[in-house]
Amino acid sequence: MTEQRQSLYFNLIDELLKCPNGQEPEILESKPELIDSGLVETMLQVATMFAHEGNQDGAQFLFFVARELAKELGLYPEVPSTEVANTEVANKE
Repeated sequence: MTEQRQSLYFNLIDELLKCPNGQEPEILESKPELIDSGLVETMLQVATMFAHEGNQDGAQFLFFVARELAKELGLYPEVPSTEVANTEVANKE
């Protein structure tokens, strides 16, 4: 990842953090060229930094958006809820 691309990711993350609640999809749709695994990775890094600095709200927000983007990009496996329930039951036994 180039420094220029990472800077674009940081700018987009900053826009998302500052935008009014509910406008996140519009902001993301306005920058489709930046929606990729690099953005997800950068969001996770920033969220981790926020968590270490005590900014739990910012960290949770970025983890949530990163997870949703990862799902859309096919980077986050969807596990059917019945499979999750069966796994939880098996782990308790």
